[in-house]
Amino acid sequence: MPGEPKITTDHDQIKTWVEARGGKPAKVKGTGNGEGGLLRIDFGAKTATLEEISWDEFFKTFDSKELGFLYQDQTAKGQESRFFKFVVRSHVAKA
Repeated sequence: MPGEPKITTDHDQIKTWVEARGGKPAKVKGTGNGEGGLLRIDFGAKTATLEEISWDEFFKTFDSKELGFLYQDQTAKGQESRFFKFVVRSHVAKA
């Protein structure tokens, strides 16, 4: 059903969704101090606050912080969606 959100922890599924929308893994500059930092997805908006990181670094932080990825494939009107957010993994059913 268009507009219905999904949740996953599957690395391949997350990477495929992000890259299909022109996104890249990123973190907020100046965060982490060896702990990974605040994860983001960079869709190319001009912002000085994001720092591109590798998928390996992204998923290392994603897993160590026990996050899940809540996302939407399409809007309610059937258009491609870029909606996502990180959620606490304990709220994620088997993905």
